[in-house]
Amino acid sequence: MNIAYWCILIAGVMPLLTVIVAKAGRSDYDNAAPRAWMDKLQGMRRRADYAHRNHFEAFPFFAAAVLIAEQVDANPEYLDALAVGFIAARLLYTALYLADKPTLRSLAWIAGYGCVLALFGIAAYAS
Repeated sequence: MNIAYWCILIAGVMPLLTVIVAKAGRSDYDNAAPRAWMDKLQGMRRRADYAHRNHFEAFPFFAAAVLIAEQVDANPEYLDALAVGFIAARLLYTALYLADKPTLRSLAWIAGYGCVLALFGIAAYAS
């Protein structure tokens, strides 16, 4: 499995990691109404939940870009570099979200989004 495919797996696991941060150490978790319970979180736990949701939102666009670029035989070096760049941007995004640094977090989000757009760009160039 190539690096870009591993990055899809990592991106798919990221929501799980952030929701663990949101829920960790809380004994009052309500599995019958998890979203209502999550809506009551505050501080870092609340931001972890928001990052969790954003990871789910970002995943399909990224996965599609990697798969399309791979399908059209885009340059594998660029493909892997952009996929790793996306993961790095998302990890930074998460750290900045948890640290409550909204401006820097937005810049990291833009960097990740740019990687996805560039993945589509290399796919377009290759096809």
